[in-house]
Amino acid sequence: MKPYQPNLKIREIKIGNMKAGGDTSYPFMKENENSAKALVALEIPYVIDSSYPAVLKEFYGDCDFEGRLKKVSEIEADLVSVKFNIERIDEEEIKNAVQTAEKLIKKPLILRGANNTKTDKELVPLLAKSAARPSIIAFGEEETYESIIPAVMQGNHILSLRSPIDINLAKELNILSVDMGLPGDRILIDPDTGGLGYGLEYGYSIIERIKQAAFEGDKMLNMPIIVFIGEETYRAKEAKNANYPEAWGDYETRAQLWESAAAAAMISAGTNIIVLWHPENINVIRELVK
Repeated sequence: MKPYQPNLKIREIKIGNMKAGGDTSYPFMKENENSAKALVALEIPYVIDSSYPAVLKEFYGDCDFEGRLKKVSEIEADLVSVKFNIERIDEEEIKNAVQTAEKLIKKPLILRGANNTKTDKELVPLLAKSAARPSIIAFGEEETYESIIPAVMQGNHILSLRSPIDINLAKELNILSVDMGLPGDRILIDPDTGGLGYGLEYGYSIIERIKQAAFEGDKMLNMPIIVFIGEETYRAKEAKNANYPEAWGDYETRAQLWESAAAAAMISAGTNIIVLWHPENINVIRELVK
């Protein structure tokens, strides 16, 4: 019988004065003295449009972008994420917005594109070039990573690489990015996922498989994992719509629990950075990972 071999360590990535990764086992398990803790981020939109959940519109009220930044600056999140959910790119406006975020938020920033491939080929490199301090840039994918990596490397940023819930595609994108010169210790894996229900189960299993491959020595999958679970949560009609029977309970409570339950599941699977939308869930999830 072969002697027991402890799980290999997920590589650590420095983010400000914190680290993501470094885990040697799945979360909440002590057999490998796993002291790594998931980092918790709060995400705000650059623009609040009609699709933004009512429960979050109520929290931010009539604040403009700068007002939203000020409102979240005192919340005990480890990082703050800004999603530039825009259709038209104004280079000067984007640079001013990034500088405003850096001025008001002293924590590490995640700067996100619009989740539109055509837009993000231009927008995400601009975000990377506009940031004066190292940040997490999100995200590169199969159609955009070649356009984004040069700006990420120039700014000494960390790049989140997204692949569509498939372990082989995640590994392939990591290999292609490293081949372009991006160091492995500046890559986060974004395996994509769904919210509560069928999509979450599928996403959970992919994260587990990525982690297990990394623990067994796969150097192209041993990067920390980031999940934007807030965005996925509030796509569900149950979390963004109050028009349900009384038996479903209070809408605001349901929306908050929908996100926190999904986030807890993703952390259990091995997520290293979890990005939330509901400010009140920051402390809920921080207490969980303690």
